[in-house]
Amino acid sequence: MTDARGLYDLLHDGDALTVVCHNNPDPDCLSSAFALGRIAAAAGIDERRILYSGQISHQQNRAFVNLLGIDLQPFDPDSVRDRLPGSLLAFVDHSIPGRNNEVPAGTPIDIVIDHHPAEGIEARFVDHREEIGATATVLAEYVTELDVEVDTPLATALTFAIRRETLGFLRGMTTAEYEAVATLHDRIDPDLLRRLSNPSVSGATVDAIGDAIDNRSVRGSTLVTHVGYTSERDALPQAADYLATLEGVETAVVFGIVDDAIHVSARSTDSRIHVGDALADAFADVGSAGGHREMAGGEIPLGIFAGYAADDTTLLDIVERVVTDRLDATLGLDRSGEGGE
Repeated sequence: MTDARGLYDLLHDGDALTVVCHNNPDPDCLSSAFALGRIAAAAGIDERRILYSGQISHQQNRAFVNLLGIDLQPFDPDSVRDRLPGSLLAFVDHSIPGRNNEVPAGTPIDIVIDHHPAEGIEARFVDHREEIGATATVLAEYVTELDVEVDTPLATALTFAIRRETLGFLRGMTTAEYEAVATLHDRIDPDLLRRLSNPSVSGATVDAIGDAIDNRSVRGSTLVTHVGYTSERDALPQAADYLATLEGVETAVVFGIVDDAIHVSARSTDSRIHVGDALADAFADVGSAGGHREMAGGEIPLGIFAGYAADDTTLLDIVERVVTDRLDATLGLDRSGEGGE
């Protein structure tokens, strides 16, 4: 059993709730924030808001917000800096202030619900379960145990998030995911679920994935590639998902320059590799990186290259060399076996 009642009691004593999503929130984060807001409403909190930073650029994420009518607001530093007594601050699908969010390090957090690997989580209420496949699973358990009204948008949102986070129930699944979806099944909208699963793809995303295919190099069962400069940050995980399906490839790492940072996305089915730990080892000293055994990401500010007076082409060459060298060292790759396919 979860500590759903403990969460409810904390919310019941609050006057307002601010849920902060991680940077560039995905369906798991968004649906969890959506559900936590519903629980807060049931507990008597009328003032509720969901904040995000970064971009909602993935076409699936944009469709998710628009079709489900999730009310989001851009992150406002004053909302966490000047909180009144009784105003609760919650993290869903992330856990540490300053890591993959814009909340200043050291800010007191009231509620943390997450499934990503992390240490040193501090909050009045913490439900941190690395063993499960999605944070949305936890929220589905909460709304069921607390008998919160679950309408079609909420049921569909949680179901889609669990499906997406587990790559169609193929990655990181536990019995908790199956049980959560079973409790929601009768209230989902199958047509809405299909529309969320098959949104239109932008030309820029297709171009970025094409660049990742063209630039790929394969050493053993590991593929490393880049998309160059792109405005489509979410094209990187889409490219990683696709390239990880190539015959003979067990680990795919895709990086690219988005605005003022290098973004990295990785996928792996190699039982010898924890790809989240690998990215953390490669880039934690210059940015933020980490994740699960099979899925991970990272972000490195371009400021580390401030000493280079370079044009776009030269900077990309430097970034490619530095990122690839770090991946080679961490993953133990031998360039003598390098080759495209």
